Amino acid sequence: MHIVRFVSPLAGADAVGVDDGEQVVELSGVTTVGELLRLPSGELRERCAGADGTRHPSGSVRRLAPVDGLMEVWAAGVTYRRSREARVLESERAADVYELVYDAERPELFFKSVAWKVTGDGGRIAVRADSEIDVPEPELGLVLNAAGEIVGYTVVDDVSSRTIEGVNPLYLPQAKIYLGACAVGPAIRPAWEVADPYALDITLTIARAGETVWDGKSSTSELHRRLDELAGYLFRADTFPDGAVLATGTSLVPDLPFTLQDGDTVTIGIAEVGTLTTTVVRGLNAMR
Repeated sequence: MHIVRFVSPLAGADAVGVDDGEQVVELSGVTTVGELLRLPSGELRERCAGADGTRHPSGSVRRLAPVDGLMEVWAAGVTYRRSREARVLESERAADVYELVYDAERPELFFKSVAWKVTGDGGRIAVRADSEIDVPEPELGLVLNAAGEIVGYTVVDDVSSRTIEGVNPLYLPQAKIYLGACAVGPAIRPAWEVADPYALDITLTIARAGETVWDGKSSTSELHRRLDELAGYLFRADTFPDGAVLATGTSLVPDLPFTLQDGDTVTIGIAEVGTLTTTVVRGLNAMR
């Protein structure tokens, strides 16, 4: 089962429901994912199990990114050895910063996007016009309710400018927070249906003009942090009334000097969670 945000074919309005692969059943009385994430995990599970609203064939609905309302997307950095190596390699003056944070007690967490800027499955992501090296970063996303409980998982693409971040770590917000830099979807896999989140295969494929130009595979088994630890740090001194998505870091980074180009197709798959596919555009005007 997946929790989906979609456009209702009948009402033409945004709706939230559960998809069993054959049909999507709307959740009566729930109009946003944020509303659902206000519930404690046990009550949320009961609401999903008892879905009794309008039914639609799964293939008949247009899915939207599963973030809305006051939800925020955050991300963790340098949580895999591959990510640490890539950051050290690209950094011109502060490579030791990434070495230190990898083994530090406190993880690196940073804000990624507000809900309305998030791209969904089948949408567009952007690379900055003032950057030369840009890459997708496939990540397992934790879906957290207002109480900070891990209630689901989703796929996140933390699109990043390696050029900008490599010059100075203080440029990280410009490297990672801009229109088109965050994709989430295609849905939310409930946490209670995933037996072991530390044993999920992650794949990344980048296609250009119909040909694969980069692909790779890894696993969440390589994660250097505990998922509940990351969630706990995010909620230590902040509140999220409509819940949040926390991307847990990447283990797949193309080697330098590979960069995304306008027209590329990026496909990220996470076993048991879903597949997120987007198309690359270059610059703000194209993303608008």
